[in-house]
Amino acid sequence: MLVRELMTQDPVTVTPATPVKVALALLAEHRITSLPVLGSHGRLRGVVSEADLIRDRVHPDQRAHERPVDSAWDVPRLVAEVMTTHAVTVHPDDDLADAVELLTSTVVKSVPVVEHDGQLVGMLSRSDIVKVLARADEDLAGEVHALLVSVGLHDWFAQVTDGTVSLTGPDDSPDRTMAHLVAGTVPGVVAVTDD
Repeated sequence: MLVRELMTQDPVTVTPATPVKVALALLAEHRITSLPVLGSHGRLRGVVSEADLIRDRVHPDQRAHERPVDSAWDVPRLVAEVMTTHAVTVHPDDDLADAVELLTSTVVKSVPVVEHDGQLVGMLSRSDIVKVLARADEDLAGEVHALLVSVGLHDWFAQVTDGTVSLTGPDDSPDRTMAHLVAGTVPGVVAVTDD
């Protein structure tokens, strides 16, 4: 599976001049964890995350301290003041398995998907992957079967258990490899075996 097959197209974005308060409201409204920061012509300038936006915005509660805490500090007002300028990104044609490795081996919860020229085309998050992996087995079986039929593999059938597809087809069929490849492209399929 490729990143483009799972990414969120047309993600919510901000610019460096967006007020922090507006960015916080967008995260809350859309239930997301980060926002791509775009410059002119839709090119990625960075990313602003929940952590970036909440850092330095919560003042110590005076009731929790024996001595008053000096609360006179500058609170960032614009996304440009808190964003990460060296964003971790993926390409739409990257293998999803590589993107999952990136998302699970770092603290990054979502990544911008960019073309080679830096143009933003989507976002990929851990929750996007969770949604696909949580798909019902019946839905997966139906989609695998429809895809097999669409490529001319009418004699092949799929049964799905816990995301694993068991294929049944003609014995010694030269199409066995093709059937496996086709079934493995369906989002949510975790493995393909012979029945």
